[in-house]
Amino acid sequence: MPPAAEAVYVEDPRQGAVRDEPGGDGRRRGAVLRAPAAAALLTAVLFCLATRLSRTYPFGPVSRNIVDLGQQYLPFHAYWRAFLLGETHGDAFLNWNSGFGANFLGDIGTYLSSPFDLLVVLFPADRVELALYVVTAAKITAAAAAMALLLLRLRPGPWPVAAVLGTAYALSGWTFNYGATVPMWLDGLVAFPLLCLVGEWARTGRRPVLGPLVVALAWIANFYTAYMATLGAAVVLVVRLLTAEETAGARQRLAGMLRAARGVLIGIGLAAPLVVVVFLATKVADPTPETTFAPAPWTDLFARFLPATASVTSPALFIGTPALALALTLPFNRAVAPRVRAGWTAAIVLVTLSLQWEPTHLLWHAGASPNGIPYRQTFVLCGLLLIGAWFSAARGVPRPAALLGGAALLGALAWAARGSVDIDRWTFPASGAAALLALAAVLMALAGERRLHARVLPDPAGPRRSTARVLPVLAVILLVAAQAGEAAVTGKRIEEQQRSKVSWSPRIGPWHEAVAAETARADAWPAHRTDPGEVPGGNDVLLVGGQGADYYSSLTSDVTSRTLASLGFGYYAKGRHPVGLDNPVADALFSIGTRLRSRPTEPVRQDALPRATVTATTTPVPPLVTVRPTERPATHPGDSAFARQERLLGADVYELPAPRRTGRTLTATCPAGSQVWFWAPEYKGTAALAGERPVEFDGKPPSVRAPMQALGAVPTSGAVRIDLGPEGKPRLPREPVGCLVRARLDTAVRQLTATGATRVRATGHTVTAELPPGSTGIAVLAVPRISGWRCAAGDAEPRPARAYQGLVAVPLDGRASTVGCSFRPPGLKLGGAVGAAALLALAATGLLHRRRARR
Repeated sequence: MPPAAEAVYVEDPRQGAVRDEPGGDGRRRGAVLRAPAAAALLTAVLFCLATRLSRTYPFGPVSRNIVDLGQQYLPFHAYWRAFLLGETHGDAFLNWNSGFGANFLGDIGTYLSSPFDLLVVLFPADRVELALYVVTAAKITAAAAAMALLLLRLRPGPWPVAAVLGTAYALSGWTFNYGATVPMWLDGLVAFPLLCLVGEWARTGRRPVLGPLVVALAWIANFYTAYMATLGAAVVLVVRLLTAEETAGARQRLAGMLRAARGVLIGIGLAAPLVVVVFLATKVADPTPETTFAPAPWTDLFARFLPATASVTSPALFIGTPALALALTLPFNRAVAPRVRAGWTAAIVLVTLSLQWEPTHLLWHAGASPNGIPYRQTFVLCGLLLIGAWFSAARGVPRPAALLGGAALLGALAWAARGSVDIDRWTFPASGAAALLALAAVLMALAGERRLHARVLPDPAGPRRSTARVLPVLAVILLVAAQAGEAAVTGKRIEEQQRSKVSWSPRIGPWHEAVAAETARADAWPAHRTDPGEVPGGNDVLLVGGQGADYYSSLTSDVTSRTLASLGFGYYAKGRHPVGLDNPVADALFSIGTRLRSRPTEPVRQDALPRATVTATTTPVPPLVTVRPTERPATHPGDSAFARQERLLGADVYELPAPRRTGRTLTATCPAGSQVWFWAPEYKGTAALAGERPVEFDGKPPSVRAPMQALGAVPTSGAVRIDLGPEGKPRLPREPVGCLVRARLDTAVRQLTATGATRVRATGHTVTAELPPGSTGIAVLAVPRISGWRCAAGDAEPRPARAYQGLVAVPLDGRASTVGCSFRPPGLKLGGAVGAAALLALAATGLLHRRRARR
């Protein structure tokens, strides 16, 4: 007879209720511990294996810094490490390094607020890439463990299968295609199963304090994907309320729904001090062009269920052929209660359809169709599919009829996907091999079940019983091999496809280290700024230090983007990535006293560390705070970048000729020895001053705006001839040419220095300047006037700062000898008030629950 400690789970097919036979409690507790641990370990190994197979760092020489991973998330984590270790000029409110002063608390809430991101402090500064990889892997493994735990909480069953399905969730196509290169989205991957657990607690009236805390943690870690995970958890809760025996009555269902709503609202309220700041920052961020949702062809959608497929225009739905096959058996599995089958099948079908319908697409994405990847919510559908697979497999291998039904659906899906452009050469071989291994696992499991049922025969300790124990183990091994092999191949191929199709940045290497060392040596903040110049990648100042214009964030202020663009700076990402401008007038306007310039010594490659020679140049510039007259001096009229620079400077420093255009040539006359600058933000091609090398311009409206650039010095004749090499029809502004007379600029710099601040002090988010006695007019702080700045002259009450040509300004009446400005992220007070109210509500909830428990 079977040993007493063995648990046998018996289901009433009429109700879907599960009861434990004797000895089940201890075994279930062990399974709850073993499944998450096994899922985490298997996931970590497979994720690293996929990285190794693709020869990507840290297991190969090739950079993994594609698109925003290299230009945005890696630099932010480098700065986050420096911030946590107290090595930055700014604090949690303000980032002095980027965009000449940016709202850092908003960026923390967008990119860096996950608890996993704290791991970066464990790594040295030159290993931040490894730190980010570890953070990414840790989030993925945590998602696997959380899903395995959820599955066992939803229904008891074999823990090895729960572990495999947890791994399938964490290493889905969404993770490889999107999450691994947008690491903050991975917090939503972790949040979904955890929020489903919160829903289970609410449904059964348990853990009313822990539930809101989990919700708060999810929304703090990344509120964007936490919102999607919350919607997905709501779907799971509704299905559970309609199908679980414990909540069979209408009153119990309503009570469970209300408890869940209370927990979610309190949790979001606890996260409000950060969420409100981020929300309000998005309202003043540089707007991106509106995107109209276009659903993916159904052929491509079906293809994305298969391995080794990659695309940013169709939903990444791969969960592994064995796991998908199990999910597809659910509608046919008569061992599962009809109500349970119908509920989960309907949920999966409806959520799949919601991906393709614009109103529900907008609901998933909080009312705005995103630029770039339009299917960011598909990790929820992957989770639902795996929950369906678990309900079908929790009691054992589905019967042959269910297996045949699932196999038929899987075959139909593969047939429908055969013509998709997303199909890779590895897709069908990998899927076929996984299917064969899964079939062998099913046959072994069925044989093991037959032998197990035959224990009632004499001699139960004989060979039959030994075989009955071995066959299920072999079945699990085959299932793991099928899922693992397919996941590793998928991860490898997606990495290889991505880096061959999209932009990339090289790994951090000697070039970055040389610039960082030179920047640290020259840094004189706040006496003047030090601009590190361009280094490979983006967000240069976050990687190597200094204080420049370069800044790439989803929260880049519209004021910053418009102000810098009007002065001749360029940008990428439709305005959300301003870049530096190597121009003497801009240096004077923004107090850039030291400028670094780099020249690569070899071509930049994906599989090599970049190297360059670095030089630093220091020039006199006005202080960070200058004084301008109330009446603005007469300068060149017009809206060209040259005229706008002069108006902000308060002096004419350019000659602005009216160039004559003949074919692809511009001719004009300028003072001999002056420097020719060409400004054509929408121009793509080359421009060359006669006798000088061509200069590249890369304007591609609306995504890319080309900065103004110097073409060379005007010859003694004063004749200026510019030869254009456009790609397509050239798009030039009315005044594309300005000739900078350096003597005029030097005079303007001396004047601003003489009347400007005699001393400037800066802390984490404040600036205080001492002015010459009797200063009148307007004190101008060389910082874009983004929302959150408050200033005062002397002992006056701080008020919202004024703007002077887009910069922070303070009126002066001649009585104040100091000005002070401080920055506070908008929404901080409101969010704090909401958070305090939520904390009180949480405490009240805990007290009420405790009183009820005592009764």
